Amino acid sequence: MASEDVLRSASALASYNVLLQGLFRVLTFFLNAFTLRFVSKDLIGVVNVRLMLLYTTLVFLSREAFRRACLSAGGTEQVWRQNINLLWLTFPLGCAWGLVLVWVWVSVLTSPDPHVVPGYLPAVGLFCWAALQELLAEPFWVLAHAHLLIQFKVVAESLAMVAKCLVTMVLVISFPEFGLYIFGIAQCVYSGFLLLAYIFYFLWFLGSEEAEKKSFPLQTLSELLPGRPMIYWKQAKLTWSFFKQSFLKQILTEGERYVMTFLNVLNFADQGVYDIVNNLGSMVARFLFHPIEESFYVFFAKILNREQDIRKQKHVALAAEVLKYLLKLVLVIGLIITVFGYSFSHLALHIYGGESLTTGTGPSLLRCYSGYVLLLAVNGVTECFTFAAMSKEEVDQYNFVMLGLSASFLLLSYWLTGLFGGIGFILANCCNMALRILHSLIYIRRYFLPTDHFPLEGFRLHPAFLISLVISSALTVLSERTFCCDGGWQLRLVHAGVGGICFLAVVATVFTKETQLVAFIKSQLYICTDL
Repeated sequence: MASEDVLRSASALASYNVLLQGLFRVLTFFLNAFTLRFVSKDLIGVVNVRLMLLYTTLVFLSREAFRRACLSAGGTEQVWRQNINLLWLTFPLGCAWGLVLVWVWVSVLTSPDPHVVPGYLPAVGLFCWAALQELLAEPFWVLAHAHLLIQFKVVAESLAMVAKCLVTMVLVISFPEFGLYIFGIAQCVYSGFLLLAYIFYFLWFLGSEEAEKKSFPLQTLSELLPGRPMIYWKQAKLTWSFFKQSFLKQILTEGERYVMTFLNVLNFADQGVYDIVNNLGSMVARFLFHPIEESFYVFFAKILNREQDIRKQKHVALAAEVLKYLLKLVLVIGLIITVFGYSFSHLALHIYGGESLTTGTGPSLLRCYSGYVLLLAVNGVTECFTFAAMSKEEVDQYNFVMLGLSASFLLLSYWLTGLFGGIGFILANCCNMALRILHSLIYIRRYFLPTDHFPLEGFRLHPAFLISLVISSALTVLSERTFCCDGGWQLRLVHAGVGGICFLAVVATVFTKETQLVAFIKSQLYICTDL
């Protein structure tokens, strides 16, 4: 596939993923707001922190390394059959991890009060089974993602999420006494629906005209089962390298949940409030930045050869240009979110959860998180490129860096949480994210040093844009203190109006001063609509 075609497909995938993640975030947003009115904060804390930590840990450790390695592979029929054999190892690996993790969650961790949070032990089993169901769909997911079956992914994952939300709402209204059973059943519905959707789709897709048009390497469903030729060992070694890295990355990604779960620094109710604020604060970040990172990792991995010297590669100029404008794009969006998120934290929480979220530390948590979003934005793009360009040896070396970051994060989380409560988690995340960004920037600079390309120029923003941000920040902070915190709905509407005017002014500055960035965005939107 030509590099321009890869860019077109990656851009389209990013856009569709943005829509998909947006649907997920909106549904989750309303689902949490809905369930807050029917269940206790303690139950929300157990579900969203402890049980979802079990689910994400099992799934991430079982599949992340396989995904990264297999998405970097070639596209011949023989290579894909070997990759499929490799991908089917995710399920037995998940079973092994499941036995260990269920034992820890049941026997090692303190169980919640059954009178306050009923159904803990069965819920652990249900969440484990839901994770294993999702692992069964892994070969299908990788094939769909690598061959950019965009529309199907959007439809399947959207319908699965809608099914989960509907089941949760029906059970919460009809049988609130079921407690954790509700959320365990809903999670099983999500992963089971997703697995069936992939199976039925590939039954139709394989051998069709659409498959021939996309040069799909397999023809029958039986070829998606394990068979000969066996595993490609070079790819297996790369998987092992990514596995060691993913183990550490999981600690960094879910570090605060591990600290809350294993060190008991917050009770279940406080964990519930922190998780609600965390989900609300990260909604825009996950909606925008994660799909971009996921999609453009595929782009960089396909046009760059991780084992070849950069001076011998054909598409360095394209990679540098795309990286430059991606950095500028996420930096602009991240700064806007930070400025306006700080001033509208109190209002957002009041609308979302009422006085129960605004009377405590909720607003302070969300203000801190708005600054963390900026670091999340930059880190997503820098690590996206770094992981796609690193050789196997460099991936192995980076594992030691991740080990140091993981250890420092856990220590910082424990120390800062003791000093500042839930805010300490966000501060520890900021410190570690800054270190990860620094490492990636050093790698990117060294990677492009033998060439005439300087993608880190993407961090240079127009002074007019920065000035508009400073003025908007001052005006919205003053507006919040004057109208929002102790005023009624009329004064809150005035605060929202001030923020709206400032936001429009900032956006207008971007469109008039950052013209090259706007041209890049328009070109990608044109590619997506053209597809």
